[in-house]
Amino acid sequence: MRRLFYVALGATVGVLVVRKASEVAAKWSPSAIATQAGGVGGRLQQWWTVVQEGAAEREVELRDALGIDDEGENSAA
Repeated sequence: MRRLFYVALGATVGVLVVRKASEVAAKWSPSAIATQAGGVGGRLQQWWTVVQEGAAEREVELRDALGIDDEGENSAA
Protein backbone atom coordinates (compact mmCIF):
# COMPACT_ATOMS: atom_id res chain seq x y z
CA MET A 1 0.00 0.00 0.00
CA ARG A 2 2.83 2.35 0.82
CA ARG A 3 4.52 1.74 -2.52
CA LEU A 4 1.30 2.43 -4.37
CA PHE A 5 1.03 5.80 -2.62
CA TYR A 6 4.56 6.81 -3.63
CA VAL A 7 4.04 5.62 -7.20
CA ALA A 8 0.86 7.69 -7.44
CA LEU A 9 2.58 10.69 -5.83
CA GLY A 10 5.53 10.43 -8.23
CA ALA A 11 3.25 10.15 -11.24
CA THR A 12 1.22 13.17 -10.11
CA VAL A 13 4.32 15.29 -9.53
CA GLY A 14 5.73 14.17 -12.86
CA VAL A 15 2.57 15.15 -14.72
CA LEU A 16 2.47 18.55 -13.01
CA VAL A 17 6.15 19.23 -13.81
CA VAL A 18 5.69 18.27 -17.46
CA ARG A 19 2.58 20.47 -17.78
CA LYS A 20 4.34 23.47 -16.20
CA ALA A 21 7.40 22.97 -18.41
CA SER A 22 5.17 22.82 -21.48
CA GLU A 23 3.45 26.08 -20.49
CA VAL A 24 6.79 27.82 -20.01
CA ALA A 25 8.12 26.47 -23.30
CA ALA A 26 4.98 27.66 -25.11
CA LYS A 27 5.24 31.09 -23.50
CA TRP A 28 8.82 31.54 -24.72
CA SER A 29 8.29 30.24 -28.24
CA PRO A 30 9.02 32.69 -31.06
CA SER A 31 5.36 32.99 -32.05
CA ALA A 32 4.28 33.71 -28.46
CA ILE A 33 6.98 36.33 -28.02
CA ALA A 34 5.93 37.98 -31.27
CA THR A 35 2.32 38.05 -30.09
CA GLN A 36 3.30 39.60 -26.76
CA ALA A 37 5.46 42.25 -28.43
CA GLY A 38 2.91 43.01 -31.16
CA GLY A 39 1.69 46.29 -29.64
CA VAL A 40 5.12 47.64 -28.76
CA GLY A 41 5.73 49.19 -32.18
CA GLY A 42 2.51 51.18 -32.05
CA ARG A 43 3.21 52.44 -28.53
CA LEU A 44 6.73 53.47 -29.52
CA GLN A 45 5.37 55.34 -32.54
CA GLN A 46 2.87 57.21 -30.33
CA TRP A 47 5.60 58.06 -27.82
CA TRP A 48 7.93 59.32 -30.56
CA THR A 49 5.15 61.51 -31.99
CA VAL A 50 4.62 63.11 -28.56
CA VAL A 51 8.37 63.66 -28.18
CA GLN A 52 8.61 65.33 -31.61
CA GLU A 53 5.63 67.58 -30.87
CA GLY A 54 7.17 68.63 -27.56
CA ALA A 55 10.52 69.31 -29.22
CA ALA A 56 8.85 71.44 -31.91
CA GLU A 57 6.96 73.46 -29.29
CA ARG A 58 10.15 73.98 -27.28
CA GLU A 59 12.03 75.07 -30.39
CA VAL A 60 9.37 77.70 -31.10
CA GLU A 61 9.61 78.92 -27.49
CA LEU A 62 13.40 79.18 -27.71
CA ARG A 63 13.29 80.98 -31.05
CA ASP A 64 10.81 83.50 -29.63
CA ALA A 65 12.92 83.98 -26.49
CA LEU A 66 16.10 84.53 -28.50
CA GLY A 67 14.44 86.63 -31.18
CA ILE A 68 15.40 84.32 -34.03
CA ASP A 69 13.37 84.66 -37.22
CA ASP A 70 13.09 81.87 -39.77
CA GLU A 71 12.70 84.45 -42.52
CA GLY A 72 15.83 86.31 -41.39
CA GLU A 73 17.93 83.17 -41.89
CA ASN A 74 16.73 82.72 -45.47
CA SER A 75 17.51 86.33 -46.48
CA ALA A 76 21.04 86.15 -45.03
CA ALA A 77 21.96 83.13 -47.10
